[in-house]
Amino acid sequence: MSNVIVLGAGMVGSAMAIDMAKNHNVTLTDLNKSVLDNVKLKHNSLTIQQLDVTNKIELQSTIKQYDLVICAVPGFLGFKTLRAIIEAEMNVIDISFFPENSLELDALAKEKNITAIVDCGVAPGMDNVILGHYNEKMKLTDFECLVGGLPKEKKWPFCYKAPFSPIDVIEEYTRPARYVEHGEEVVREPLTDCDYVEFDKVGTLEAFNSDGLRSIIYTMPHIPNMKEKTLRYPGHVEYVRVLKESGFFSEEKVDINGNQVSPLDFTSKILINEWKLGETEKELTVLRVTLKGENANGQTEEIVYNLHDEYCEDTNTSSMARTTGYTATAAANLFLEGLFTEKGVFPPELVGKHEVCFNYFLKYLEKRNIHYIKSSRLI
Repeated sequence: MSNVIVLGAGMVGSAMAIDMAKNHNVTLTDLNKSVLDNVKLKHNSLTIQQLDVTNKIELQSTIKQYDLVICAVPGFLGFKTLRAIIEAEMNVIDISFFPENSLELDALAKEKNITAIVDCGVAPGMDNVILGHYNEKMKLTDFECLVGGLPKEKKWPFCYKAPFSPIDVIEEYTRPARYVEHGEEVVREPLTDCDYVEFDKVGTLEAFNSDGLRSIIYTMPHIPNMKEKTLRYPGHVEYVRVLKESGFFSEEKVDINGNQVSPLDFTSKILINEWKLGETEKELTVLRVTLKGENANGQTEEIVYNLHDEYCEDTNTSSMARTTGYTATAAANLFLEGLFTEKGVFPPELVGKHEVCFNYFLKYLEKRNIHYIKSSRLI
């Protein structure tokens, strides 16, 4: 049994802490004491501690007492927090999904002789694990990931609820989307190139450009075609684009009766109630990963993994917390069990390339009733 500290007691952070507490001593930290108290009321086995991760000295002295750090802070704090953890010579599993390139910290992690596994969610996360596995077995030509978190109830106008803050969602809608086509990196506007895609149990969804490839642009440069798209219910994109094109996502402050206000801050405040996912509100996660390439027999093969996961009523845990958080706790446990010991910064594709790690992820998730269903065909 190891001593584990989880930074961030949000929806995903608390779900990870509860999952890790099945086999380890876990301390859950957050700046917000009332959030911690709420989690403690439901799960008494957790130790809670108020902690400000922006206070580097306090952060580093606190985490030194543990065997492993799991970082689930908001994206805008992620890179600085991860760097501070690495500087403190602590092994870490990170799901903060910051916009910066985590591989910039690889040299520092090697120098400090620690392991940092990053982007350990559903996507980025399990799609990378699947890609890393098949990259070892096939000569891949194509990789596509379609992914979305959706409410069960479609409420007009957006038909969407966010398991995290609106400002983080809006960031997905404003950051240019990077793809790889014919071996060249191309940049597209987010919320464009909409396709309608059919999914069992859900029906038709809208897929649009988003910047989800992240590390694989750098770790898998030999694959000529790679893209990631976000899924929403049909109609969502049009309403969001209206807001975007009208300037509601601008960070440039405007004067309102003598007060300087950022349209983005205003929009986030307005949308936080419209998009806020209720604590026990039913929602689901849909993912489809498609790989194409030459298999070991020299045949062109297409491999597809589908995920359909829903809110768990037995544990009152959201699907997004389950599919994201349990991927990270799988990584934490396989590290603590000594199945991955390399030093440096590792996105999931560089962990999933190892057969034992790939199988561990799938089995760990299956035990928690999260099933990635594989199909394949020769083409």
